[in-house]
Amino acid sequence: MNHPPVVEWTEDDQVRTAHWHSENGARPPRRIALANDRTRADEAYRLACEGTALLWRGDFHNARQLLTALARRVDRRPQKAPPADVTQAFHLHRAAQNQRARILGMLLVPLDAELAVPLHRAPDVREACTRAYGPPDETELPAGASGDTAVLLSLRELLGVIGANEWRRKGVEIPALGGDRIHPHYGVFSPARGEYVDLVAEAPLPDRGLAFDIGTGTGVLASVLARRGVRRVVATDQDPRALACARENTARLGVADQVEIVAADLFPAGRAPLVVCNPPWVPAKPTSPVEHAVYDPGNRMLHGFLAGLADHLTPGGEGWLILSDLAEHLGLRSRAELLAAFAEGGLTVLDRLDIAPRHPRARDTSDPLHVARAAEVTSLWRLGAAA
Repeated sequence: MNHPPVVEWTEDDQVRTAHWHSENGARPPRRIALANDRTRADEAYRLACEGTALLWRGDFHNARQLLTALARRVDRRPQKAPPADVTQAFHLHRAAQNQRARILGMLLVPLDAELAVPLHRAPDVREACTRAYGPPDETELPAGASGDTAVLLSLRELLGVIGANEWRRKGVEIPALGGDRIHPHYGVFSPARGEYVDLVAEAPLPDRGLAFDIGTGTGVLASVLARRGVRRVVATDQDPRALACARENTARLGVADQVEIVAADLFPAGRAPLVVCNPPWVPAKPTSPVEHAVYDPGNRMLHGFLAGLADHLTPGGEGWLILSDLAEHLGLRSRAELLAAFAEGGLTVLDRLDIAPRHPRARDTSDPLHVARAAEVTSLWRLGAAA
């Protein structure tokens, strides 16, 4: 929270200020009204739709109830039938999601200088906030700030921080790790879709000496490779949260001596007989930090991996690209474009292992993108340098 922007409002006939925090980069609200236990949901919804944020000064549990009421009002707005064109349906779906997030993000709560919520019946969020944002810093409060309102953020974001901390405590069971758990940090994508992990656990290893894991995230694939007997794995990421998460998970799983975590954009130095990458699957703009693991504008990471892979493989080595074809079913990337990127990178396809998704959304017929999700296949492409 270093050098955050400042937001101001009027309270008790005085101009008040606080630091503004938004993980998704939302701009500070221009207008802030006070809200409390007497605020009606219809009035709150009207103000939020008009762009006025609501700073909550009542009971914390009532704030959660108001957020639920706002969500109901957003969701019951008349919905147009999804267009037949699946690409257009995707863009409309994303626009609706962003609009929903904008409205629900208008309900704000305060944090004090110790990252506690100074509201009646508020949970103790100091551990969750410290894990997500880092320890309280010594950034000077802006003029007009008070000790109990040092930072404003959306209640929706705070609830996400609380939920992420619970997932970090409990972890996610990974069958490919013998049922051991991966503990995702806030802002690091959770390996909840286990099918892609299963592909890496089952594909034939070309070598057990060295492997690179590009964009390691939680460190789950690096840990699977180490458990499979790869003696040294160099796992890279450029996100400090992911690097810390991967280090913690590999230590917890007892493979830290085999896995080296390196800060890098894509490849580490050198070559390896096995280079693994599970890039974001959909070429679209992310709207929050965790979405960077799902959305890759312009296929930047995918194309960067394919363009540099041949130069980082030892002779006879393999690159494993783990990629869903959802983007193809959404009309955002064609199979021909993917194969052309292989060729441009000087790569040839050695084999492809496929698996169908197991997540519930693949069977949710009410999902506007159901046709694409139902047809989705996740593949592990075994790539080698072209002769």
